[in-house]
Amino acid sequence: MQVALGGTFDPVHDGHRALFERAFGLGDVTVGLTSDRLAPKTRNEERYVKPFEERERALRAELARFAEEFDREFEIHELVEPTGIATEPRFDYLIVSPETVRGGEQVNDIRREAGHDPLDIVVVDHVPAEDGERISSTRIVRGEIDEHGNLTPDATPRPARREQ
Repeated sequence: MQVALGGTFDPVHDGHRALFERAFGLGDVTVGLTSDRLAPKTRNEERYVKPFEERERALRAELARFAEEFDREFEIHELVEPTGIATEPRFDYLIVSPETVRGGEQVNDIRREAGHDPLDIVVVDHVPAEDGERISSTRIVRGEIDEHGNLTPDATPRPARREQ
């Protein structure tokens, strides 16, 4: 089976590792890594994103560990548009997080229009940090948590989210 997933991966954290584990459990993996031009457009807020080559090097090291553990192959492709590699006919699965399900549905719309079978979309839940909020690269860059979701010593506790 051929599995696709995409992201910016800056920095790689346990939430990403949950995506990778699920992906490698299904088959050989191709990761679309956002280009330097696309990466800032995928952020909910403006923040510095490391250059593509630096992110690719760190991602390659992470993926190599999973590939060895699961005895799978992997590739990294530069992602220049949000729907990117998943529109290619060779894939069977698309790994997404809860907030990117809609993007997965758009990929399948594009695939259908091109005469390709839709992908099986596999949603991997967020990994919670020590404070119960999700682990995210933005929180890590802000210094609130580390890559494993542990609160940093000088992090200010976040107020609990109110249900609307």
